Amino acid sequence: PCPPPMPYAPCPIPNDQFPKLMFMQSNGGLVDAAQFQGKNSILSGPAGGIVGAVQTSKKAGFDKIITFDMGGTSTDVAHFNGEYEREFETEIAGVRLRSPVMAIHTVAAGGGSIVFFDGARYRVGPESAGANPGPACYRNGGPLTVTDCNVMLGKIQPDFFPKVFGLNGDLPIASDVVKQKFVQLAGEIGGERTAEQVAEGFLAIAVEKMANAVKKISLQRGYDVSEYTLCCFGGAGGQHACAIADALGMKRVFIHPYAGVLSAYGMGLADVRVMRESAIEQQLSLELITDLHHILAQLEAEGKRELNRRDAEGAGEEEEIFVIRKLHLKYQGSDSVLAVNFDANIEVMQAEFEAAHRQRYSFIMSEKALIVEAVSVEVVETMDVPEISTISSDCGTGILPVQAISTVQMYVAGEWRETPVYKRENLRSHNSITGPALIVEATGTNAIEPGWEAEITENNDLILNRRSTVMNADNTRLSAVESDPVLLEIFNNLFRAIAEQMGITLQNTSSSVNIKERLDFSCAIFDQNGQLVANAPHIPVHLGSMSESISALISAKATTIKPGDVYVSNNPYNGGTHLPDITVITPVFDNSNSLVLFYVASRGHHADIGGITPGSMPPNSTSVTQEGILMDNFQLVCDGKFCSQKLLELLNIGEYPVRNPAQNLADLQAQIAANQRGAEELLKMVEHYSLETVQAYMGFVQDNAEESVRRVIDVLQNGEFTYAMDSGGQIKVAITIDKSTRSAKIDFTGTSPQQTNNFNAPAAVCKAAVLYVFQTLVDDDIPLNAGCLKPLEIINPEGCMLNPKYPAAVVAGNVETSQNITDALYCALGVMAASQGTMNNFTFGNQRYQYYETICGGSGAGADFDGTDAVQTHMTNSRLTDPEVLEWRFPVLLESFAIRANSGGNGCHRGGNGVVRRMRFREAMTAGILSGRRVISPCGLNGGEAGKVGRNYVERVDGKVEELGSTATVEMQAGDVFVIETPGGGGYGTIVATVK
Repeated sequence: PCPPPMPYAPCPIPNDQFPKLMFMQSNGGLVDAAQFQGKNSILSGPAGGIVGAVQTSKKAGFDKIITFDMGGTSTDVAHFNGEYEREFETEIAGVRLRSPVMAIHTVAAGGGSIVFFDGARYRVGPESAGANPGPACYRNGGPLTVTDCNVMLGKIQPDFFPKVFGLNGDLPIASDVVKQKFVQLAGEIGGERTAEQVAEGFLAIAVEKMANAVKKISLQRGYDVSEYTLCCFGGAGGQHACAIADALGMKRVFIHPYAGVLSAYGMGLADVRVMRESAIEQQLSLELITDLHHILAQLEAEGKRELNRRDAEGAGEEEEIFVIRKLHLKYQGSDSVLAVNFDANIEVMQAEFEAAHRQRYSFIMSEKALIVEAVSVEVVETMDVPEISTISSDCGTGILPVQAISTVQMYVAGEWRETPVYKRENLRSHNSITGPALIVEATGTNAIEPGWEAEITENNDLILNRRSTVMNADNTRLSAVESDPVLLEIFNNLFRAIAEQMGITLQNTSSSVNIKERLDFSCAIFDQNGQLVANAPHIPVHLGSMSESISALISAKATTIKPGDVYVSNNPYNGGTHLPDITVITPVFDNSNSLVLFYVASRGHHADIGGITPGSMPPNSTSVTQEGILMDNFQLVCDGKFCSQKLLELLNIGEYPVRNPAQNLADLQAQIAANQRGAEELLKMVEHYSLETVQAYMGFVQDNAEESVRRVIDVLQNGEFTYAMDSGGQIKVAITIDKSTRSAKIDFTGTSPQQTNNFNAPAAVCKAAVLYVFQTLVDDDIPLNAGCLKPLEIINPEGCMLNPKYPAAVVAGNVETSQNITDALYCALGVMAASQGTMNNFTFGNQRYQYYETICGGSGAGADFDGTDAVQTHMTNSRLTDPEVLEWRFPVLLESFAIRANSGGNGCHRGGNGVVRRMRFREAMTAGILSGRRVISPCGLNGGEAGKVGRNYVERVDGKVEELGSTATVEMQAGDVFVIETPGGGGYGTIVATVK
């Protein structure tokens, strides 16, 4: 039996002499243990790093910094210009948190990131070796990592690295193991590259990834990083500081003596912070200012009470507390919120908001009212932090020669060079060291690259200044004839990053809910022939079809396109999808303005483009003319001038003109701005790498995608499937695999003829669905580009419902039939049961309001996975508008939004569940539902059961229930509730009964 517990002895230390226990929070402040909440400290480690970086940088005289925290598994970056930047809502591991956190961007590239060759490209991460087994040099059988690259190149030296490895924890890192593995890898890759060049190539890719992360929090928000200091810390930061700065065009790097442990040190420098916020959602006015004073005073009092400072007015205590009051402002109709300092003078706050908005988004909307979304108060109790000396006691100051403790070989710029090694503790203030050099210390190694000079300050800070630019050896060996595996990965990342920058610009500058909040848009770049090169991870049905729009423009306007021209199209018979999806196309010319080098395009779902119902998604249209205004290669910008008058004339013609042309113009201007960003970035790439190289790698990335799809085809089998639809049509597909040519034929012969309803899918939509399916079958991170289609032959008979003729109605073809095509293809290949098979398109509006959303459901199960509940599937991945935004913008109440239990099909692996969405209307409006799988269930596969069908109905205010079909238009009155129950996914495999 256990012995009885020992009685506690009385503590001899008085309570007031106990050390105070504080916890670090994600918002950058400390909190007393009694007020600690776990949700507020999820990002406390990175937040400590930002505090440490900011406080030490300010002490060193730098007020504008980019923080760069590189650890073992990832790299965190942040921006600071006088005050901490925070986000009040974030997503971590798929969970959305509404809690103030430091604005941090993370990329999966750290010292432990695994490096490997996939047969065509050098790859870095996202998988990490972690601490166990760790990098190969740790003597624990681990894989090659970024850390091993630095060991191979001499940037990490075994003699100056802790000897804590091996069975007894007393051996140095194993550089011989690293060299052996890189020599072996170089042999497997083939060609003339040495082991050193292989390691150098991996580092170049890692640097490019990390530099792109910095661009996300700086250049994409309008900040010129060349005016900033790069504050590097973390265990691996100093090894890459110069390379990151070079990639970003930054000229100065700051490295604190405690850089290797700055996140921990930063927690010790943090103040106690209490943040309080209150929602307002009112227009900024003089009358509101009085109320805001009162609300802010209440929030401040709450914050001070939490700090146990009710008597803060007492002598000596007021100095320890200061309060930051903020207004969170946005333009009416926008969701882009910017925080400004509270001031009793409205003009002062408006000027601060407009300056911030212009810097972030490049424009202001002075005609729109300012809305106060919320107010916040930050009560800060400054901590009494003792001064800690960072200067070694045996090192004085003064300009004296600095002595290296050793000389080693380091591989830089394509060659081995003798490199001096210095101990940081031996350096004196004002010592300067010219690269290449290594400065080693207890918590890290700092690599000084050629062209850089390191200087020691009086505080023992390390300041790196760029004195000249050194061309990397790889840039001198660029070839436009043969693909280089290092550059292939770098260009893959660069092309994708450009498309992502376009997307961020579009989201930031647009005005409609559809584009700004639902993210129903896509951006991509194309080669000179209009072939898709790269895209951001946007809407699949857009991306696979946009190249058809570019090709149509080239065919129609190739001889008349001029610099400064921009075109717009939504023609479903010329590469479009349905009329609300409007594509803006910008040709990118060379410097002489004589030759089109590339095309950039953005496609956005506009809130309304006319037609017989608000939102331009009529459930029962029978002709495309009822669905809105059709634009076919309309010249939107001529010689750099926006053709607003001609555009307005086009938008207002016909029987069903657009309902809010001003919003269309605003979103089109945002698309133009997004394209301009893409064009600028492509031309910068040409300037850096040469036109010949960029165009060559546009081809090489397509070749790489082609080979990836061919490898998938190698393991596929013939299959066919017939997919019945609620609308009465059917999709029939036969897939024939040719092993000898490593190609596939996708034949839709037997599909229903063109329908009299609107479920006809333009040929571009069918092509997009095929591209999406085969790209998803590739178990790798490859871009969705034209190369994926090269091994595929698509037979799509003219006049069938997947290749209709004008004026067939097509609005449901893009959003509904596309889902059915993907399900038919997956089922024919035997890889996945049917998903919900619909986008559940819901619209409502009148002349004043127009709103559109797609609603998630259950995904299908596969041979080794269950389906997912409540998820957007296949050809759409747009997000739902936040309930608060929805209810603020429109006269509706979202009564419930819940998982629809037991709606997924049973099987060895279950299908995902659908959802139930109930929306109550507060005033009369027209509502429409355009959906599928309300009659025919999403099928299971290989013995799996079908998912449940969906259901649409209206609960009238008088209690009556009105059942609706798959498609319906209804007049809603105040108090009526529209209910949508979405389908579940099909199950996979027969359940095997267990024998007792």
